[in-house]
Amino acid sequence: METVMANGNGNPAIEALPQVTRVYQNHALDSTRWQGYQPRRGDIFITTSYKSGTTWMQEIVRQLIFCGQAVPERDEVSIKQISPWVEHRGTPIKDVLARLEAQSHQRFMMTHLAADALPYFPEVNYLVVGRDARDVAMSLWNHYAGMADALFQNRETLPNQDFDPLPPPPPDVHAFWRDWISRGWFAWEQEGYPFWGNLSHTQSWWPYRHLPNILFVHYNDLKEELAGEVRRIADFLAIPVADDLLSSILHAVNLDVMREREDRLQSPLLKALKNGANTFYYKGTNGRWRDVLSAEEVALYDKTAATVLTPDCRAWLEQGRKAGL
Repeated sequence: METVMANGNGNPAIEALPQVTRVYQNHALDSTRWQGYQPRRGDIFITTSYKSGTTWMQEIVRQLIFCGQAVPERDEVSIKQISPWVEHRGTPIKDVLARLEAQSHQRFMMTHLAADALPYFPEVNYLVVGRDARDVAMSLWNHYAGMADALFQNRETLPNQDFDPLPPPPPDVHAFWRDWISRGWFAWEQEGYPFWGNLSHTQSWWPYRHLPNILFVHYNDLKEELAGEVRRIADFLAIPVADDLLSSILHAVNLDVMREREDRLQSPLLKALKNGANTFYYKGTNGRWRDVLSAEEVALYDKTAATVLTPDCRAWLEQGRKAGL
């Protein structure tokens, strides 16, 4: 949801800058963890709902910051360790903030928060990554169904747990889809259950795409024009990229290379998945929903998208830069 005010014509108008107006807290998120964060000029926030290219963007940014070289003094570092998910409950926030404070390079963090929950700083760069919700659902279902059984615990087994745990996945992708596309975890969301809003995440950032420190990047464009998108991201971050460096970066962010690296480094995130990196990265392809969802199930998407998204935001989410926006 956007914060709105009346303009001179009596019509609602978006506030000039994003504002924190909500607290997101559930089995995975606690947006109040950002309250201890101290920004540095040039920090980078990579924000996406999930399964839209978050880790891919993290690796692109890492390669740009370190000019295609290994991380100085810490060659064997998982991307999830150097670029933390701040609002995630998995690690004590004091440890996350201490790790960030100790970093001397340009810092980059991932977040799944909407614009109404993530603090906005004019000196910070925001990379907003989006993907067609129907493709997100196919990837998310593979991820959800592949989670280790230990993640689905009864509330009674979780001491001091103030929120309902993540429920086990339903019996098939169709049951998952019906809930995910038409039910929200939070009262103000209309989709995303049992995680958090996907469509609403992109829509929350969409009115602020004109700001000079916010760049929208689409998963489809990364797939189809990776070299051009890497240069566009580098220009946004004011990082010069020579041709030989670009070639090195394109190799490093290849899906197979990333999967092998994360398996070798035994990323903590991958340990929560039954098949490790093969589950986390999976196929990375688009359009699989066409062979899975029925016409009635696609109609559920149309109904929710028409409610949650403005027409131009929907066009961008479905087409990327081909939408001409």
